[in-house]
Amino acid sequence: MADNSTVVSEAGRSLLADSSVLDSKIIETSKENLFPGSALDVEEEMPQIETRVVLVQEAGKHKELLKALETIKIMEVPVIKIKKTSPGKSEEKLIKSIIHMEIKVPYIKTDTIEELGDSDSPEFETIFVVSDFQDCIFNNLCKADCRVIGPPVVLHCARKGEPLPFSCRPLYCASMLNLVLCFTGFRKKDELVKLVTLVHHMGGIIRRDFSSKVTHLVAHSTHGEKFRAAVSLGTPILKAEWIYKAWEKRNEIDFCAADDDFRDQFKVLPFQDCMLSFLGFSDDEKANMEEMTEMQGGQYLPVGDERCTHLVVEESTVKDLPFEPLEKLYVVKQEWFWGSIQMDARAGESMYLFEKPESPGLKKSVSLLSLNTPNSNRKRRRLKETLAQLTRETDMSPFPPRKRPSAEHSLSIGSLLDISNTPESSATSGETPKSCAKPSKNSTPLPLKQSARWQVAKELYQTESNYVDILTTIIQLFQVPLEKEGQLGGPILAQEEIKTIFGSIPDILDVHTKIKEDLEDLMMNWTESRSIGDIILKYSKDLLKTYPPFVNFFEMSKETITRCEKQKPRFHAFLKINQAKPECGRQSLAELLIRPVQRLPSVALLLNDIKKHTAEENPDKVTLERAIESLKEVMTHINEDKRKTEAQRQFFDVVYEVDGCPANLLSSHRSLVQRLETVALSDDLCDRGEQVTLFLFNDCLEIARKRHKVIGVFRSPHGHTRPPASLKHVVLMPLSQIKKVLDIRETEDCHKAFALVVRPPTELNNKLFSFQMTSEEPPKEDWLKLLCRHVANTICKADAENLIYTTDPDSVEVSTKDMDSTLSRASRAIKKTSKKGIPSPSLVNLPSIFEKRSLTLSRSTTHLI
Repeated sequence: MADNSTVVSEAGRSLLADSSVLDSKIIETSKENLFPGSALDVEEEMPQIETRVVLVQEAGKHKELLKALETIKIMEVPVIKIKKTSPGKSEEKLIKSIIHMEIKVPYIKTDTIEELGDSDSPEFETIFVVSDFQDCIFNNLCKADCRVIGPPVVLHCARKGEPLPFSCRPLYCASMLNLVLCFTGFRKKDELVKLVTLVHHMGGIIRRDFSSKVTHLVAHSTHGEKFRAAVSLGTPILKAEWIYKAWEKRNEIDFCAADDDFRDQFKVLPFQDCMLSFLGFSDDEKANMEEMTEMQGGQYLPVGDERCTHLVVEESTVKDLPFEPLEKLYVVKQEWFWGSIQMDARAGESMYLFEKPESPGLKKSVSLLSLNTPNSNRKRRRLKETLAQLTRETDMSPFPPRKRPSAEHSLSIGSLLDISNTPESSATSGETPKSCAKPSKNSTPLPLKQSARWQVAKELYQTESNYVDILTTIIQLFQVPLEKEGQLGGPILAQEEIKTIFGSIPDILDVHTKIKEDLEDLMMNWTESRSIGDIILKYSKDLLKTYPPFVNFFEMSKETITRCEKQKPRFHAFLKINQAKPECGRQSLAELLIRPVQRLPSVALLLNDIKKHTAEENPDKVTLERAIESLKEVMTHINEDKRKTEAQRQFFDVVYEVDGCPANLLSSHRSLVQRLETVALSDDLCDRGEQVTLFLFNDCLEIARKRHKVIGVFRSPHGHTRPPASLKHVVLMPLSQIKKVLDIRETEDCHKAFALVVRPPTELNNKLFSFQMTSEEPPKEDWLKLLCRHVANTICKADAENLIYTTDPDSVEVSTKDMDSTLSRASRAIKKTSKKGIPSPSLVNLPSIFEKRSLTLSRSTTHLI
């Protein structure tokens, strides 16, 4: 036995080793002298005992369990030694060791404990495997203080290659391994005892007092110090149901109760136990907040209802309450509401209490949620700098005032986007944009005689400065908090979503910060001969590199914001909190993000204006022309890239929408021309009456039918879901295979029908594929012309009109009369369930009558292109 025994330090113990109250006392009193000496010293002082595993009743019939025990050769055995602290002192310390001892006999089967006879003998280190932790045998083993484990523990150890664990309590499974739980709000002792017992059976640890070591708080209410501490530390707060449901999964070996997908089902929602009323909000805002209240576990009541626990007030519109609030009622600002949703836990009310404006004790609350909120000294310093900045003649706000529509029509779009507030209007409005908080290193000097060129150059500098401040606000107020690790409640957005929303904004900011610094130096050392065009030319390559990635995916950025705001309440709350701050100038994130799209055209207009006021002999005249051309080149490149990007997006949309779409559809020279929704009028490609979608590309036609049953959802590695493919691939047809396009005349029994005469390469004769258009757009005439034009281009023919023929429905046996009838739908359903393999009678070779169009077909002069 000695050869196979090793002493294991605390760090090297099996993860299943339990930390009971007794264990913690022993460890704490012997931290400095843990495991002194060698393994041999410990074992020489130990009595020689036999280790064994006993399978009780049903456990002995578990074949997988028996097989697992044959692979486990080691068991953890505790060793406790008594050692004096120092010579001459009677004080002693307990030293605990866990040693690994060999299991010589894999297992012993028994139906009753009495059969062993020596289960409590000190000569044996016995561990009992019991399948049922509620029968009388289990209770008797517990009373006898025997070591008891469940079959999942054995299977877990065999799979992980670990020894059978030592635990001073019965251990059924490892689903709560390494979890430290604390309880709050439970009044019924029996319920609490039951929950604690289940946690111990699953390997969890219970702590009476809450601390940073607690991994999960199980709460029966949202009140109390433990709840507030858990919120501040970001500790998950869960319902008792989490423990019960985890116990139901106790026999699943790989199950972990801490898995996010499982755990999040039992979160204590922010407004649990809360009844909210809303005062001072518009009808739309109130309806939105009431909906969010129910989503987050709360209820809403009319203002004045005595059952209400929280009155949420719009502080900007409400100056006084319409009634005297009860002492138990929390009157809070709306930031408390949105902040609770963002944190995914009920925020502390004390920081968000609403007070009357005239109250002498009024104090401005500081949001714990704002990751960028400065302290009071910094606020006073910023306010002082702001006031000083507002007094400067050359300062301008980055956020334009709201103008009347009539006033906007008199300005060009490009210049309007960069028109800024005057200092007077900024001061009057009471808004202090963040950009004003940081004054320039130098104020722009005022020449004795201000030239027109200087005035426009000053506007270019001011708008550039404002633009840099707006980009800084986007990054500091939105991007940085979203990317920050350790957010309360977990990440608000996935990294992929953040990257999609903000794109290359940081790179754009870097370029424009340099441009701003160069313009500032130019204005500080102004002379009429100083070159403005050189500054733009200097960074033209950087602009060409940074702008296309953002502008091309701007629509995707907006779509992501809209989607996440609808699907993720925490992100919606995050936007509500930050967009209400003065730094945003009352603009949404999407409105701020459009600024890079607008900036280059605005700069080009200003450079044109500067060129107009530049003398012909000034060298900057030519340089400005080159700078303007460089900006046009950047914008042209953006437009070209955008078209390519949109085409690529359309391609991938088709690929994702059509199940089984051929890979060779993706090609650099191919582009999507038109999409058409139809119904099949024959059984050639699919069952008659099935919905068929035609994707017309410049050189091919992708035909797909609607899927009969949609199964599963695509999930990306980043956790995003994509709707399952709604269509099923039928055929990818090169346009060169289309020999004729038939325009079927409108009759009482046939509406909006057309057909394609196709010669597949594997067939000797033509095939007829007929369809009925189900959408109003595009008109049938336009669709047929478009199709024929691309067929003609593919086969290098100029006479596209020769491909269109008009024919009667009867000549091609086509009818749309029964497409919407109940009988037709029933017959199609029968067809789908019938046996396949019978040759379709409609798959007939087209007669030579189509080759001799003079007999049955007359070329329609109205269809000539």
